[in-house]
Amino acid sequence: MRKEKEKETLGLKIIPLGGLDEIGMNITAFEYGNSIIVVDCGLSFPDDDMLGIDLVIPDVTYLKENADKVKGFIITHGHEDHIGALPYILKDLPAPIYATRLTMGIIDRKLEEHGLNGRIRQKVVKFGQTITLDKFRIEFIKTNHSIVDAAALAIYSPAGIVVHTGDFKVDYTPVFGDAIDLQRFAELGKKGVLALLCDSTNAERPGFSPSEKTLGPTFDQIFEEHKNTRLIISTFASNVDRVQQIINCAYRAGRKVAVEGRSMVNIIETATKLDCLQIPENTLIDIEQLKDYPEEKTVVIATGSQGESMAALSRMAGNNHKKLSIGPNDTVIFSSHPIPGNEKAVTKVINDLLRKGADVIFQDAPHVSGHACQEEIKLIYNLVQPRYAIPVHGEYKHLKANANLAASLGIPKERIIILSSGDVLELDMEHAEVTGQVPVGDIMVDGLGVGDVGNVVLRDRQHLAENGIIIVVLALDQASGQLAAGPDIVSRGFVYVREADELIDEARAVVQFTVERCLDKNIFDWGKLKSSIRDELTEFIWKRTKRRPMILPVIMSV
Repeated sequence: MRKEKEKETLGLKIIPLGGLDEIGMNITAFEYGNSIIVVDCGLSFPDDDMLGIDLVIPDVTYLKENADKVKGFIITHGHEDHIGALPYILKDLPAPIYATRLTMGIIDRKLEEHGLNGRIRQKVVKFGQTITLDKFRIEFIKTNHSIVDAAALAIYSPAGIVVHTGDFKVDYTPVFGDAIDLQRFAELGKKGVLALLCDSTNAERPGFSPSEKTLGPTFDQIFEEHKNTRLIISTFASNVDRVQQIINCAYRAGRKVAVEGRSMVNIIETATKLDCLQIPENTLIDIEQLKDYPEEKTVVIATGSQGESMAALSRMAGNNHKKLSIGPNDTVIFSSHPIPGNEKAVTKVINDLLRKGADVIFQDAPHVSGHACQEEIKLIYNLVQPRYAIPVHGEYKHLKANANLAASLGIPKERIIILSSGDVLELDMEHAEVTGQVPVGDIMVDGLGVGDVGNVVLRDRQHLAENGIIIVVLALDQASGQLAAGPDIVSRGFVYVREADELIDEARAVVQFTVERCLDKNIFDWGKLKSSIRDELTEFIWKRTKRRPMILPVIMSV
């Protein structure tokens, strides 16, 4: 009887569907009874071994199976790792979206690109406002981050209050808007908070993350030191505060500003329309107008700070940009730090820029993080005083560092819970336990295809990339069942055929012998013939070259 009672009280479920043990693809479901709300819906970018893949989105099988319970998507801010998967997932799960104004403005553009505008209900929420979705009530709390209008969430459920920080930092002097609402965090702490889901990205870094505003004087100094060159500054498109400071510095220095890169142009247009970005009159010019001004009187704000191959800066560095070319009279500034995994790509772009004679500033580049460091995380824990600490956002080492901070503040270890994506955590004020797992994983987006490239296709692509392919073509006489033509061998990515005549001739002889032997044994089944060709040729190639190319037999009937 007592066990049944306990089971009843474990009413709130927290189910991370992505974003744990990884950077990006943040999405978490909160379930109580017949109600589910989803916080964020992000994507991640492909690993090096995901050949040809454009994006990776979360597997939301659990949400689709419970579509009638899903009441809405609650979005904390407008970064790709929190909103990027929305257009793909909303096609099958058209639930309402709730977000602050700039976040919704960015989502609007995404939905429009995917032909979803008007099909999804959207509600812009102000800070301090609450929305009610069946069993849940959600309050949006002002925070600071590297994008305007970032929010933390207080999620009220019958089991208690859960606070989700989203991505945040404590910035007392933000470039735009108000500082983080620490008072509200403290008020929630006094009410009693069941659990705190806290950003872990910078949990290994001691101290505080500097204010975004500290970069203003640094940019002023760069402008002063490089009066006689054109400035090309690359940063994250979504860092509206950074863009604002660059524009302010350019205006003070009497320079015109051009913006290059599709995502940068889109976000600046959206932020300007929503008054989140203030551009002085006659400062912004079109990229094609740059030729009308002396180079030293211009600034270009461009995408590509992470070395992305198709971004504006990479195209400039590789001579692939139609409107801009880099030369000795350019100073290029990387206003970001490479995301782990992007270091090689960034270094390649820097090398290409230096070869063109440009001055490149990257070692001491003007940049501050948008994520809370250890002292800020401790501050939030102390204000909220949660019953349970649940680190979110980051690889395991980040989650563990966050957990250690919680433990150092006196939260008992049994109430610090490190989850993995797919875990079902059920909790109330008395109990918290992982009671099950739901399906999670990577859904790969390749061009217009969503989910049609799986591990088998990736394995084939890897095989082709590493060893190449041999195509064996032959024709069988339909009447006699004898070899009518071929075999011919075509090789791609294996050996250069003109320099491997002897090997190809021997391979052809192996195939011919194999086919004739099968036909002599009255084996006319094409599946068995192909299998025999593949096996014999694989063994021959391995003995001769120690390589295993993909072998594709093609049989035609004449």
